[in-house]
Amino acid sequence: MRVVFMGTPDFSVPVLDALVAAGHEIAAVYCQPPRPAGRGKKDRPSPVQARAESLGLPVRHPVSLRGTAEQEAFAALEADVAVVVAYGLILPRPILDAPRHGCLNIHASLLPRWRGAAPIQRAIMAGDAETGVCIMQMEAGLDTGPVLLRAATPIRDDDTAATLHDRLSGMGARLIVEALDRRPELEPVPQPEAGVTYADKIDKAEARVDWTRPAPEVDRHIRGLSPFPGAWCEAGGQRLKLLDSRLATGAGVPGEVIAAPLTVACGTQAVRIVAAQRPGKGPMPAETLVLGFALPVGTRLD
Repeated sequence: MRVVFMGTPDFSVPVLDALVAAGHEIAAVYCQPPRPAGRGKKDRPSPVQARAESLGLPVRHPVSLRGTAEQEAFAALEADVAVVVAYGLILPRPILDAPRHGCLNIHASLLPRWRGAAPIQRAIMAGDAETGVCIMQMEAGLDTGPVLLRAATPIRDDDTAATLHDRLSGMGARLIVEALDRRPELEPVPQPEAGVTYADKIDKAEARVDWTRPAPEVDRHIRGLSPFPGAWCEAGGQRLKLLDSRLATGAGVPGEVIAAPLTVACGTQAVRIVAAQRPGKGPMPAETLVLGFALPVGTRLD
């Protein structure tokens, strides 16, 4: 099929690779414009742009798709279908209607649960037993379109947003290739009205750990926000980013280190910090962290 691919972050790259490997013709790749990044704040292309250019594919990164000129340029591609995955721009009706078979979105949840911007993080934080990927026929509403294919995966007790992200990205790549291969036989299934939830964008203000919450909630909070923006607390006058954790036995004043190297009491039970990061340092195991940053038993984390 002649495909327009629309995606921006790392999550989208395996999907682009899978479409190319399957032999589909990529008419154009749309992604967000380069953004300032790094210490020099120089414009850096998105992961999708970098990968598309390495494959010799034509790349477009308009700031908006609402203008007539951009919509006409999109329609002129005469695509059979657009594949959209974490693109980052709302698609106006003329864009949705331009491809012969419309626009297919790869969404990282089991719709209608977790429509919206942060389905991977919210699924972990909410304690969901499973999540998955849906191939959805896009319409004007926010992730409201009928579903063509879906696949589920358990959320493990050691999953972070990063590990689940990578697993779902691979699932999405495989599923979209299957969806395009089987497109004539697939019947879009409308999403049920029951069970709709929304995955609001992660606000950095919600990243601070509240040690008074039960340990299962604290554990999911830490893993669900890892690696970005990263749950954090204050320790020894520094901000400590917490990147991985497990449930642990023990009790104490919420926020108190109750066992080495870094087991911390919560409102009920405790969590063992597996990995963390100090300002100006890289991520490291808790055992390594405490060698140069003493957090003995009895230390209070805020």
